[in-house]
Amino acid sequence: PYRQALRAFDIYHFSRHVGVGLFKGSAGPSGEENQDKDGQSAFMEEWMEFRKKMNPDKLTHRPEFIVKPRGQTVWEGRTVRLHCTVAGWPKPRIAWYKNNVLIDAKAHPEKYTVESNYNMHSLEIKNCDFLDTAQYYASALNVKGEASSAATVVVKSRYIDVSFLCADGFCPEHGVTFQTSIIDQFEVAFGREGETLSLGCTIIIFPTVKKYQPEVVWYRNSVPLKPSKWVHTHWSGERAVLTLTHLNKEDEGMYTVRVNTKSGFDTYSAYVFVRDADVEVEGVPVAPLDVRCHDVNKDYVVVTWKQPAVEGSSPILGYYIDRCEVGAHHWTQCNDNPVKYARFPVTGLVEGRSYVFRVRALNKEGVSRPSRVSEAVVAMDPSDRARLRAGPSAPWTGVIRFTEEDPTVGVVPGEPTDVIVTEATKSYVVLAWKPPVQRGHEGVMYYIEKCVSGSDTWQRVNTGMPVKSPRFALFDLAEGKSYSFRVRCCNSAGVGEPSESTGEITVGDKLDQPSAPGTPVPTRNTDTSVVVFWGASKDAKQLVGYYIECSVVGTDVWTPCNNKPVKQTRFVCHGLNTGLNYVFRVKAVNAAGYSQCSSTSDAVVVQAAICECIQYSVHAPTGVTQLEAVNDYMVMSWTPPLNNGGAEIRGYFIDYRTVKGDHFGKWHEMNERAENLKENLFYQFRVRAMNMAGVSKPSVPSKALECKEWTITVPGAPVGLYVLEVRDTSAVVLWEPPVFDGRSSVNGYYLDIKDASVGEEGWKAVHEKTNKSKFMKVENLNAGTFYVFRVRAQNIVGVGKPSAVLGPILAQTRPGTKEIYVDVDDEGVISMFFECSEMKAGSEFVWYKNYQEIVDTSRLTIINKEGKSRAIFNSPSLEDLGTFSCVVTNTDGISSSYTLTEEGESLHKLNKCGAFPVIPFKGEMAMELLEKGRVRFWTQLEKFTPACQVEYVFNDAIIEEGKKYTMKFDKSTGIIEMFMDSLEVTDEGTFTFNLVDGKAKGTTSLVLIGEEFRELQRKSEFERAEWVRKQGPHFVEYLDFTVTEECDVLLKCKIGNVKAETEIIWSKDSIEIAEDDEDSKKIERKDGELTFNIGKISKQDTGIYEVFLRDERGKDKSSFSLTDTGKAVMNELFRVIANSSTQIQVVSTESGIILYSMVTYYDENLRVGWLHKDAKLAASERVKSGVTGEQLWLKINEPTEKDKGKYTMDIFDGKDGVKRVLELGGKIWEEITPTALAHPCVSYLDRARVVGGLPDVVAIQEGKSLNLTGNVWGEPLPEVCWVKNEKELTSDDHYKLKFEHGKFASITIATVTTADSGKYALVVKNKYGTEAGEFTVSVYNPEEEEGKEKKD
Repeated sequence: PYRQALRAFDIYHFSRHVGVGLFKGSAGPSGEENQDKDGQSAFMEEWMEFRKKMNPDKLTHRPEFIVKPRGQTVWEGRTVRLHCTVAGWPKPRIAWYKNNVLIDAKAHPEKYTVESNYNMHSLEIKNCDFLDTAQYYASALNVKGEASSAATVVVKSRYIDVSFLCADGFCPEHGVTFQTSIIDQFEVAFGREGETLSLGCTIIIFPTVKKYQPEVVWYRNSVPLKPSKWVHTHWSGERAVLTLTHLNKEDEGMYTVRVNTKSGFDTYSAYVFVRDADVEVEGVPVAPLDVRCHDVNKDYVVVTWKQPAVEGSSPILGYYIDRCEVGAHHWTQCNDNPVKYARFPVTGLVEGRSYVFRVRALNKEGVSRPSRVSEAVVAMDPSDRARLRAGPSAPWTGVIRFTEEDPTVGVVPGEPTDVIVTEATKSYVVLAWKPPVQRGHEGVMYYIEKCVSGSDTWQRVNTGMPVKSPRFALFDLAEGKSYSFRVRCCNSAGVGEPSESTGEITVGDKLDQPSAPGTPVPTRNTDTSVVVFWGASKDAKQLVGYYIECSVVGTDVWTPCNNKPVKQTRFVCHGLNTGLNYVFRVKAVNAAGYSQCSSTSDAVVVQAAICECIQYSVHAPTGVTQLEAVNDYMVMSWTPPLNNGGAEIRGYFIDYRTVKGDHFGKWHEMNERAENLKENLFYQFRVRAMNMAGVSKPSVPSKALECKEWTITVPGAPVGLYVLEVRDTSAVVLWEPPVFDGRSSVNGYYLDIKDASVGEEGWKAVHEKTNKSKFMKVENLNAGTFYVFRVRAQNIVGVGKPSAVLGPILAQTRPGTKEIYVDVDDEGVISMFFECSEMKAGSEFVWYKNYQEIVDTSRLTIINKEGKSRAIFNSPSLEDLGTFSCVVTNTDGISSSYTLTEEGESLHKLNKCGAFPVIPFKGEMAMELLEKGRVRFWTQLEKFTPACQVEYVFNDAIIEEGKKYTMKFDKSTGIIEMFMDSLEVTDEGTFTFNLVDGKAKGTTSLVLIGEEFRELQRKSEFERAEWVRKQGPHFVEYLDFTVTEECDVLLKCKIGNVKAETEIIWSKDSIEIAEDDEDSKKIERKDGELTFNIGKISKQDTGIYEVFLRDERGKDKSSFSLTDTGKAVMNELFRVIANSSTQIQVVSTESGIILYSMVTYYDENLRVGWLHKDAKLAASERVKSGVTGEQLWLKINEPTEKDKGKYTMDIFDGKDGVKRVLELGGKIWEEITPTALAHPCVSYLDRARVVGGLPDVVAIQEGKSLNLTGNVWGEPLPEVCWVKNEKELTSDDHYKLKFEHGKFASITIATVTTADSGKYALVVKNKYGTEAGEFTVSVYNPEEEEGKEKKD
């Protein structure tokens, strides 16, 4: 065609210019002839230049924008005109898009006008409104390629509505402050795939305001949930309920209900776990997760997935990958042999077809259920994919046929470049390369060749069929061997030269399995959960996450705690059985597989870290006994619970009931003193203990006791017996005095003992003389024997009744028992030490002297750390003689004692402090951070004289008061202080107060080094900077963004301490926004809040926005980078847009039906998908989707019964998506498709149609002949006519119209002129319908076009 055009140009121009000069005449040259010759000479030069340009090898080229459309900002109501100039041969076709949606100017002539005059193209947008704000694209396409250029049109509204929230919680609209309470809360929930799960809670808003309701929002993993087919929310005005109708593992996560009022908000959260559905065959693995597609090309795609949590009864051997064409139901297995690597290249795809993929896991027992299918992908060139994502474009549906065509000579392609190995495993190697620069006029395909290391022979791998994609996967390579690879290009003209070799590549896995995680450490959490921590896998590459497993001790059955891998090294394992011992292990996972399991953790009992005493009956009080009785009241006592449940017991509840023979009355609650009882009646009593977690089970009821005044003269029975320091040959028994002393006070006690295996006659006294203490150490016991004890009190009258029996107690030293030992350090400091290796949550060291808890710390300083306790004598003296003991709480009585007697004075002599007493401190030196970043060091003395002096030392150097330091010693309170205005780098070290008070000395120090010092220094500098900043105008809240319901992006901040003369300056990208700038109209200030209304965001809005505050008192600055936070802003914009979408509506048209939903605003980057019966719809000639303005639509031409069913529109909202659903059927179907259903037995194919053959646009040179043929179909045979500019054509000498064989309709235009340019259509019609195949003819004059280009 190009040579024909060149010959035509030659003949035409010679006949017009050269021929006229030759036959003008021969009579001698005249003036006119000389002018003609000059004109001919100039033309010849022009003509020769044109021939050079018309060289076919250089003439054809892809479209190029000479003048690009320019963005504009206008007010509402104005008209916008976008212009562009495009070069290219063949002449490109131009299409205009709005936010990636093709603009149909014919369908909306009142809004758009599109013009194309030679190379100048324009789009006119009339009467602009806010909805016309968008990104507009001009797309140019010819056979050599495509080019596009974008321009942003911003339509500004003259009015901006900004609302503000209530401050300080007070709502002026209603005159109250709302308080929110969430009760009846949902707990951690468990579900299984496919089940329905509901979460609910009761919400109380106080005070109640008529016609006011709070906003209740549900979140999953901090993402708001919107109602859909799978998510239902209900708010009754008091109770909020969330229902998940069909659980998937993706539904697992943290669920939060948020209650928003005009005074603030309140939230409550709990976790939801979703388990796998039951496997079909016992022992097989569960389905893999998260199947995704990457690197999609014409015939190649990489599929990835995540390994499942459960491998089954045997390890996973590999995975099968299946593919299915979209719209079909047949799955094809992609790999014959299972692959262990969680990444697989799938080849052999058919270009242009859409596929979905799924993965199945395999072990010795069988194959798992298939995973959830991946998102659909189209096998096509990535450049074509980018153009497709940019929006639908008019397809090239026909061939322009010129007369006297010549074939184009093919060109052998060049060699590919940059051949590399992108992936290498034991199973396959993946090559990638760049296409050659020299490709010819047609596409290229590729041959791959390999060469074994040590050989010069190259073997072609794909001998049967060349590949179309610049990617290729090679299988069946020998593991451990080295290979080199290269690539050749080919087309119809032949095979090109090979590329450069990749070099030797050894076949094997490049990615290793992760190393085993660190040993997990479980910690008690609740009655059904445990918190597990572990160390991360070292040097793990491409880590997917961790799976946690648990097992009941002794079962060796491991159960997964999570179904999806977690990347953090902490996880709360829920759903455990209370009271059982569990162990845990963790394994890491990446694409190469699972790591070895970590070491098994220590066993942990599943119970609350702080539990109720109700957990076990042994935790209830015991030994309920009577201490005293009067006419109308009785005094009771009991023994505290052996285990306090991990928290201090706060009190007791006492219940009583009457007893008459074998009849028992109801239990009643009373105080500790049983008052208002009736004399001579019998009563029973029981006791319940209470801690911060709740109330325990009741104790065993006491025996029936008569309410009758005691008249005895001897003391009552001692109470509260318990035992400590049980060893093989000794034990310490302790008790409390009786409540009833008798006629005189108690003057001593007797301790009795007996072997638990003998009768009552076995009781004997431990000692002969009375014991005045309330404790006694019993020695000379027989190891391994059980003993019981009792105590009797004595007064001057005699010995009273024995106490309740304590025991049986086993005389046996617990394994690992430690004893208290005493040590004196080099400084002469005497300390007692005690260790315990069985510390539990809530356990503490408690020190006693003579078995009375030490409350006064003036004599002892106690330090507890990591299972060790140290008691330091502050100033040893004879006052310290006695028995010191240490008890570990919340254990089975772990304790020890040490007695200092007169012989202990030798220790006192060793103490250097005997000659040099120590000045006692109430506490060690402390530090605190003050306003302005000042630092205060302080301590307080307990005892000192007015002569006491202080020496301030830093790093062994004495410091004095000055600019840097301020010292103070208040001798009225004993407080010593030192102040520093700031901390500098040189201030890192040790600060010390040295005291001298006569002979007594004292020292206290504080070490500030390393990260602790640097953190304190940073805080000090920050506090000082904050104080300085707030002295002048400053930001209370820094710049941040929000998206309004109108989809405007709003930047806002709050300012404080500003005056009328304070300067407030806005800037973008360091350029100040002046008052006369357009952007200044976006700025507003109200009640200390600044806002900048960006409006509808576009790429031009990206940048760094800054606000400056400045006056004579100081300055402050706040900045916000819209470039760095663009993704978050867009996700919030998508959320607002998605939530603004209306329910799907349906309307009928002449050709079919349209399903649509309206949104507040549409952004070009918003993803919208349509599904029919939960299957993704593929675009076709009959079914198309798109966006027009703010309308999201799906068009279905010629609907049939198969088009009935559920339609779902899925709008991306930045996270999961918002779905709108319409059930097409019933009355809706009957109302919208009366024409389509009028002939139910008529096939869609019977309707008259133009099935192909016609192009969209024809560009032809003036003087040529044009012949076009369209393919026609219909039964009965359709009527055919041709129209131009909506007027029917008749066959004549200029237009030759033919209809042959009932299939082919042709039009021939002889010797076209510019008058033949216009819009043509082939119209076919039969009784079932009418259709028109439209196309545009553009006739150009090369001479005029080139002249115009020169002018340009």
